[in-house]
Amino acid sequence: MAVLLLKLAGPLQSWGSSSRFTERGTEHEPTKSGVVGLLAAALGRYRTDPVDDLAALRFGVRIDQPGTFLSDFQTEHKRKWDSQSARWVSGDALPLTRRHYLADAVFVAALEGDLGLLQRCAETLDAPAFPLFLGRRSCPPACRVLIGLFENVTLLQALRSHPWEASERYQGNWKFRGKESVDLEILYDKQGSDEGEGYDVPLRDVPISFSQEHRQYSFRTVAHTTATVRNPKYVGAQADHDPWSALGKEV
Repeated sequence: MAVLLLKLAGPLQSWGSSSRFTERGTEHEPTKSGVVGLLAAALGRYRTDPVDDLAALRFGVRIDQPGTFLSDFQTEHKRKWDSQSARWVSGDALPLTRRHYLADAVFVAALEGDLGLLQRCAETLDAPAFPLFLGRRSCPPACRVLIGLFENVTLLQALRSHPWEASERYQGNWKFRGKESVDLEILYDKQGSDEGEGYDVPLRDVPISFSQEHRQYSFRTVAHTTATVRNPKYVGAQADHDPWSALGKEV
């Protein structure tokens, strides 16, 4: 058994689980279907190829930097060739769409399962057969996706022990400076022996087929827990500040 860790960070991400037609939403965190699709692209699989082996991997994600929600209202027109002016001109309007994104977010995703399969995934992530993207094709990753492959650890152990991956700007936020450690939310595939913390949520994001003719997804149960990680920007207790001390005398 092994665990593959990925860093999912970029200017924009969008992880839809139930988007239809003109309203394209996003979850607060990466979906299993989105990460399985990323691995399938790295391995060079087409949409019609089976992904049963990837979907069978246990999946979890840690929210290191939640980001902010961004909504984009999009308009589009068909193009047609105007023979009189000998150029392309705007034609009929296509349906208006509203697309939702996560901006400036950072996640650590983990997949647990067969060592051989995860080794192949790790090898191809640095030289993918198809371009990688964070949910949508308009959302490329901003850094190396592969963190590493770890043996003889469980999914939760890997997510709880890995250092905080948030940006230095986010880690240096005033909310965290006085904290020696921070609590990060983890969402993962629940198994029968898992108790979890808080509530469980059913989510329909386990891919059966990515075929554009007949996409299919099944449900999984998502459990919640937290990880306590060290804050590298911790500055300790602040000494009392006396602004009059600079004058060198009492006032």
